[in-house]
Amino acid sequence: MLFVRHASTPGMRTACFPGADEDADPSSLARAHGLARAHGLASVVADSMAVGSAATGSAVTGSAAGGSAAVDSVAWVAPSAAARQTAAALGREACVVAALAEADHGRWRGLPYGRVAREEPDALASWLADPDAAPHGGESLTVLAARVADWLDSVRGEPEAVAVCDAGAIRAALGHALGLDPVHSARFDLAPLSVTELTVTRGGWRVAHVNRKIL
Repeated sequence: MLFVRHASTPGMRTACFPGADEDADPSSLARAHGLARAHGLASVVADSMAVGSAATGSAVTGSAAGGSAAVDSVAWVAPSAAARQTAAALGREACVVAALAEADHGRWRGLPYGRVAREEPDALASWLADPDAAPHGGESLTVLAARVADWLDSVRGEPEAVAVCDAGAIRAALGHALGLDPVHSARFDLAPLSVTELTVTRGGWRVAHVNRKIL
């Protein structure tokens, strides 16, 4: 499963909580479109998997090498405008998946982190330390982790597909693969348009690479 973090947005650049359904930055979309056009996302996916396979000593087989979910024209996509626009820029038809949405941050949606830290320091500290906390009135990190994990396990039969979403869902997927609690999985750095790959194992998922800046 290849996760692509969607293109940057004004909220990302100004360190705001996700939630405002913003358009992606035109320059970031142009970068994704240009690279997909020049090299083809199929080539990017194949190259990424080949590098991961070389590192882990496994072979690239099935659809990644020969052309099914990883290299066709469809991607699973979070409901946000930026995710859908990124998929389109990459030449992918969007299959929208509600489970890939970012956590609902309640009244903090779209607010700068700095403002929340000034105005609600105790609530922010609780949210950062306790995965079950939802002081903003939205979803807790535990709820986000559970819905992403349920979805990920439901698509084990298509492990070489592509998913386009934001960092929260990708971190939740990494946490599920590694058995991390949501607070610890939130420590992964994920740049816009970076790719993170999970591979299926008999007992779950294995991490091939994280935050690879291919796009």
